[in-house]
Amino acid sequence: MGPVSRRRVHEVRRLRDILRGAVQDGCYPDGQVPSEVELMAAHQASRGTVRAALALVRGEGLIERLQGVGTHAVVRPVKTPLPEAHGVIKPSRQSMFNQRMQPHEIDRTVLPAPPTVAVRLAVPERTPCLRWDYVALYDEEPIAIATNYVLFPEAKRLRHTPFVSDWYRLLEDAGIELSDSEFTFDCELADPPLASVLGIREGAPLIAMEQIIYDRDGRPFDLAFIHTRGERFRFVSRGHSKELS
Repeated sequence: MGPVSRRRVHEVRRLRDILRGAVQDGCYPDGQVPSEVELMAAHQASRGTVRAALALVRGEGLIERLQGVGTHAVVRPVKTPLPEAHGVIKPSRQSMFNQRMQPHEIDRTVLPAPPTVAVRLAVPERTPCLRWDYVALYDEEPIAIATNYVLFPEAKRLRHTPFVSDWYRLLEDAGIELSDSEFTFDCELADPPLASVLGIREGAPLIAMEQIIYDRDGRPFDLAFIHTRGERFRFVSRGHSKELS
């Protein structure tokens, strides 16, 4: 690849990042994306670069281009501050964790903890646990699928608690308090089973998460494996320097 080709690749990538971020942040009024000519002028880019960047964003399912109508954003991701996602602070009024989600339960079974689960929860293999599979719905649209492995005695309190919203609301309704929550983030492409459950195309980007929830004594009691639609969910994290306090 020559210098000109490399420069073109980076120009397309940079513009794609800007357009993707603008679409996902809802920056375009009524979802109307600027025309090719407007984007060319605003970003000092060639028509070929603009079209290539739009094609990439469209390939992710974020925009649609209709002849004679223009380009429109078709997805508005949900933004969630990381502390709310951890369940360690009270969610804001607008938060998706403020009773705005609905669960579609798939399975709720007591079984011996699989070896990997037992290691992560620091218990002997085959320790009884509750496995709970569900799909999280937001505005009646599936946005995530999760499998939780919960140890007893917490599992006993959860088994007969109605599941009406999000997982943290379920814990609260069961009278279970948590102290810490730990996430490990990864990325995956949707395989056929995940694509089918989440109603997305095979190969679509997913945020893969492994979460451990701890009780008030620092004991891990809940291990979750979560797959979230990458185009429908955005985590927001902001750090503050104590030196400036």
